[in-house]
Amino acid sequence: MPPSVLTLSDFDYDLPDDLIAQAPLPERSASRLLVVGPATLTDSRIRELPRWLEAGDLLVFNDTRVMHARLFGMKDSGGRIEVLIERLTGEHEALAQVRASKTPRAGSRLRMEDAFDFEVLGRDGEFFRLRSLGETPLTALLERHGRLPLPPYIDRAAADADEQRYQTVYARETGSVAAPTAGLHFDDELLDAVAACGVRRAHVTLHVGAGTFQPVRTDNLAEHRMHSEQFQLSADTAQAIADTKSAGGRVIAVGTTSLRCLESAAAACAPGPLAACRGDTRLFITPGYDFRVIDGLLTNFHLPKSTLLMLVSALAGRQRVRAAYAHAVAQRYRFFSYGDAMFIPARMKDNDEV
Repeated sequence: MPPSVLTLSDFDYDLPDDLIAQAPLPERSASRLLVVGPATLTDSRIRELPRWLEAGDLLVFNDTRVMHARLFGMKDSGGRIEVLIERLTGEHEALAQVRASKTPRAGSRLRMEDAFDFEVLGRDGEFFRLRSLGETPLTALLERHGRLPLPPYIDRAAADADEQRYQTVYARETGSVAAPTAGLHFDDELLDAVAACGVRRAHVTLHVGAGTFQPVRTDNLAEHRMHSEQFQLSADTAQAIADTKSAGGRVIAVGTTSLRCLESAAAACAPGPLAACRGDTRLFITPGYDFRVIDGLLTNFHLPKSTLLMLVSALAGRQRVRAAYAHAVAQRYRFFSYGDAMFIPARMKDNDEV
């Protein structure tokens, strides 16, 4: 179904506030898992994921690492500010959201965490271009003085425990302002169990931007413009996917960010085969999208009217996703970043007209 005939109301649902997970469970793999089949919904557990996989499958993980991207400080005029780094653009430069009572001017300075200064270089659309002053790389300044940026629906400040639990155990490429949350369910024990049943593992990198939390502001989805995110696909991962496909196995994305990376890489390589590539993506996946790479998806539950809910609906069909979410609400699953997960083992024909 093309975006031109879809509206925001097609992806709305009622969610009680108390089902929004505010903290992780004591164990990563203790979360619940809803397995979504063409005609069935099965309640399971994340630690039982190997039961739902097959020898020869390939799980693709996003290995991005969340930056300490939130900073507080003062303008040189004395006003309070909050800065959320969106993207590192150089050793000392970044794009950022800046919250202040008055918009900072180009050429002004921002004192951050009483530790270092930014110079405001100008605007780039909704973002400010900032340059850190001094010789210390910005990555080091953020690690030392920044704060972990928990999602806006978690109504508390980041705690010490979040430093570990809001990162995946395999995170290695720093650059995100939000975690690839489906991967948060995996601990070393679960990764070992997956490998033991003959399932291979590969990695991609997509740095999640703050735009992932921005609401869709137009009722006509054809008018929506996605935020830009950086992605990279390695030659090793491209080969692992080719080998899996040729052997008849499934390529299963762990999280919507892994899925968007794979499908963005496929689009960039078209009409040729999938190969190593990197770039920026604004890929907007809605029902009717023709998936080129992935066969299945493990994902958390997403916000009403969100682009991620639209993506999941493109894979499983709006009716199936609507039924799955209604079931999850009725069974009191935990929602969003620190919540439970759903597994869609295979693409399904959209049954909205049935």
